[in-house]
Amino acid sequence: MTISSTAFGHNGTIPRAYTCDGVDVNPPLTVKAIPVGAKTLALIVDDPDAPGRTWVHWVVFNIPPEGEIAENSVPGTQGRNDFRRTAYGGPCPPSGIHRYFFKLYALDRRLDIAEGADKRQLLAAMKGHVLDTAELVGLYGRG
Repeated sequence: MTISSTAFGHNGTIPRAYTCDGVDVNPPLTVKAIPVGAKTLALIVDDPDAPGRTWVHWVVFNIPPEGEIAENSVPGTQGRNDFRRTAYGGPCPPSGIHRYFFKLYALDRRLDIAEGADKRQLLAAMKGHVLDTAELVGLYGRG
């Protein structure tokens, strides 16, 4: 399985529109080679370069196993990010260039967790149900 974006390449710069300095909407994502038997997808976007700990920007699960996640969309059930919202929160680093990991999971079942579940709860619910994973890394610095 692969994940890519028409907005930026792997290890490329995330355009301003998809950050807190722009309109702060999710970028378009393309998923290919979804495994047979995948019932849903889950996506976690986080920043391991944030001061003190990995900062979670987006948690979304029970995404239909299709090939596109549209720009500025809610493709599934959203979990709670570290901005304390159930929505996409774009890159907004305090300093320097940070890496943003778009981690996609193909799952063999629909997850029975509530909207607002956090990354930890999502990872626990996915345990034993991951068929494949893919990752896209984008970079962003403010000035």
